[in-house]
Amino acid sequence: MAITDILSAKDIESALSSCQADDSFNYKSFFSTVGLTSKTPDQIKKVFGILDQDKSGFIEEEELQLFLKNFSSSARVLTSAETKAFLAAGDTDGDGKIGVEEFQSLVKA
Repeated sequence: MAITDILSAKDIESALSSCQADDSFNYKSFFSTVGLTSKTPDQIKKVFGILDQDKSGFIEEEELQLFLKNFSSSARVLTSAETKAFLAAGDTDGDGKIGVEEFQSLVKA
């Protein structure tokens, strides 16, 4: 499944253009601009499955750093500070990774 099966290419392009500069990524505005906040829990779960590159059932720090590349191969990687802030926001149980329920909560926050 491609991410464009769930989210529109136009929304993805718009969301990516809003965070091209280092340290400009804001997950709340990105999720909103890309249209993820208006998706069903099942659709959000499918996006999670795409982001979970190693299919471990979790999005780990390394996968978070490459978060934007899941939307476009030409997108930048997140900076260390952005990655750590993103992980801290989503990792509600403190295990150092984001599970599917945590991701769904983060998207709807």
